[in-house]
Amino acid sequence: MNVVVCVKQIPDPATPGALDPSTNYLKRDGKLILDDSDAYGVEMALQLVTAAGGGDVTLVSMAPNNESSGLRTGLAMGAAKAILVSDPSLAGSDALGTAKVLAAAIKRAEPELVIAATESSDGYTGTVPEQIAALLGFPSITFAKSIEIADGTAKVDRQTEAGYDEVSAPLPALISVTAGVVEPRYPSFKGIMAAKSKPVDTITVADLGLGADQVGEAGARQEIVAVTAAEERQAGEIVEDDGESHLKIVQFLETQKVL
Repeated sequence: MNVVVCVKQIPDPATPGALDPSTNYLKRDGKLILDDSDAYGVEMALQLVTAAGGGDVTLVSMAPNNESSGLRTGLAMGAAKAILVSDPSLAGSDALGTAKVLAAAIKRAEPELVIAATESSDGYTGTVPEQIAALLGFPSITFAKSIEIADGTAKVDRQTEAGYDEVSAPLPALISVTAGVVEPRYPSFKGIMAAKSKPVDTITVADLGLGADQVGEAGARQEIVAVTAAEERQAGEIVEDDGESHLKIVQFLETQKVL
């Protein structure tokens, strides 16, 4: 079974993020790490391939400056290879532009299943997996808390507010997973050393057959016009209990149109 996992390489959350003042984009010119949310997808893919009795897990990512540090973490976990799309023209890509690039890269791997996180830790749009599925023409299942593959069908417990739904889709399909789907393994020393020699196919936008007007700022349908600091939290009102405090609370709730 061949599985592709979409992974994002992000600036280390432990380091304060910085914006490029000329563009208002998050700076990504240093070392990037594997987004924690994507480790669950990598682990799920590895377990599915093992259950299927064989196959490969391929990582697909988009990052500047040929950065592959985060990919190496996924390879150290056990993925076989990776496809990295890196091109200066990708700067400023919106969610749809990103989906177009990843979908084109995924086609090269010809997977039976694509796994993605629900959303990235530095973007939070939550739209890229669904856009990829639409571009590939794959059925899509979101918020998977468990996945089982049998007889060419993906059977998924899809998390909901009330519990979960049992959903199925024929392969090939795209499934986005939640943080509770599995417990990601830690890369072993042997895995880390092996990852250094695993292939990372680095390609450009032209290699994917996409035009420069489809990605980056040229293809973006949104623009960041300004970034301002969030307002500081104001001190709340303290109500002393004098026997009538409940009336003050009711009055406050009425002013907030809660009652």
